Amino acid sequence: MAKAISSITLACVVAVMANLLVTTADADERLKDIACRSVHLQYPADEAVEFYNEITVRQSAPGTYFCVCGFNKGYFGLQELANGKKLLIFSVWDPGNQNDPNAVEDELRVELLHQGEGVRIGRFGNEGTGGQSFYDFDWQQDQAYRFMVRAEVLNEKRTAYQGWFFHPERKQWLHLVTFSTIANGDKLKGYYSFVEDFRRNRVSATQTRTAEFGNGWIRTNAESFQPLKKARFTGDGNPVVNIDAVAHDKSFSLSTGGDIQNQGTPLWESMEYTSDKPPTDLPK
Repeated sequence: MAKAISSITLACVVAVMANLLVTTADADERLKDIACRSVHLQYPADEAVEFYNEITVRQSAPGTYFCVCGFNKGYFGLQELANGKKLLIFSVWDPGNQNDPNAVEDELRVELLHQGEGVRIGRFGNEGTGGQSFYDFDWQQDQAYRFMVRAEVLNEKRTAYQGWFFHPERKQWLHLVTFSTIANGDKLKGYYSFVEDFRRNRVSATQTRTAEFGNGWIRTNAESFQPLKKARFTGDGNPVVNIDAVAHDKSFSLSTGGDIQNQGTPLWESMEYTSDKPPTDLPK
């Protein structure tokens, strides 16, 4: 299972990272009434060594990916497959724009440095190429889940990216995976979250997907945290308008599909919530 999310994710992530505005002329009419529009939160913040975020899924459907911690080299979040199975995915890209994972030279590939218990590892393509990990976890709606990505610069070329998940039943942080990739000295930057319908079978466009993202933080060094209390609401090229984003007291919500109406924040505009205190129990 080397590829569990569709190539539309790459378009979402590229648009978010490049901070593109999709105009009427740019709209992809092929997606209309086929899929829910992919919607994102872009968090402006400094380069960091840790990115912490929380999610509560309010409504899901088969064929949904909820990206909790997206950054310039990868993404980490919850997925519901087309058959209803649920899992966590953490992925990191190889450098370059190729789509054939077998065509990448060994020295340019993502390297696996740590594989946690129960974690499956694979290579993916068709949305760029890279390393991908899967952790089976039957996550539930209306339950808060906590994610963290940590970056460590290994040398002038490679940076290691660790994926951590707080298991609520075990009440402990799980170090699921560490991938290294060529980052030329970069740590973490370009932060985002998104909700995506990757099933795209027309029925999926009628199903609502909603999640709340909140208490987001980055740690820029050993002592300094910055809250991710501001976010910009963006969407992919799908021209449908049944999408919404709302700032609550301590979280943002993203909604797409079904009977959703844009009654909160207009697309392309920013919103802000009141930040709380940074978490004190992050893994050392």
